[in-house]
Amino acid sequence: MPFQQVNSKIVEAAVTPGSRMFSQRGAMIAYRGDVRFTPNMQSGQGGVMAMIGRRAAGEAAPLMTVEGDGSVMYGHGGHHVQVIDLTGDTLYVEADRLLAFDGTLEQGTMFLGSQGGVTGLVRGQVSGQGLFTTTLRGHGSVAVMAHGGVIELPIAPDRPVHVDPQAYVAHHGDVRNKLSTALGWRDMVGRSSGEAFQLELSGNGTVYVQASEEKL
Repeated sequence: MPFQQVNSKIVEAAVTPGSRMFSQRGAMIAYRGDVRFTPNMQSGQGGVMAMIGRRAAGEAAPLMTVEGDGSVMYGHGGHHVQVIDLTGDTLYVEADRLLAFDGTLEQGTMFLGSQGGVTGLVRGQVSGQGLFTTTLRGHGSVAVMAHGGVIELPIAPDRPVHVDPQAYVAHHGDVRNKLSTALGWRDMVGRSSGEAFQLELSGNGTVYVQASEEKL
């Protein structure tokens, strides 16, 4: 169920009988055909839907189940939309960045503290994002949102990537993350908005970064 890019801020997805997809609540712009939208906060695969996108406060991302026969256009808040295609691997993505995704993908959550001990906890506090990151695994497409568009940065064993935690959108591959500190020129001129912290990603894979530090 691939997404078709309508423009930089809207994608369209086909909905076919017997299949389903999930989207962020309020993300539907328009639809054609016989399409049904059902609120879904719980149930799903082994109860994982209740945990998807849990934040530090224990919230759950409000999702809609989409079924029927037709097509749906998605967009939200005028944010730029990026489509990521998975071919059996796992995508780690902040819950509030998710716009829509294939219902065939296996859904779960990862506690950031499991990668690098307490650094995951610190990252959640510094970035203002949750301590839990949503995971989507399998073959299918995911549409994510970002401020100012998304760039893809390859991660190689000999070339780790450092990103501002607030600009982080998602990553996939065999990747480890840890929080490191650095004193940059922005700190020298008196700006203290998190640039003293960097999220280091190493291994093999790709990280998606938005062109802004602004939260969604």
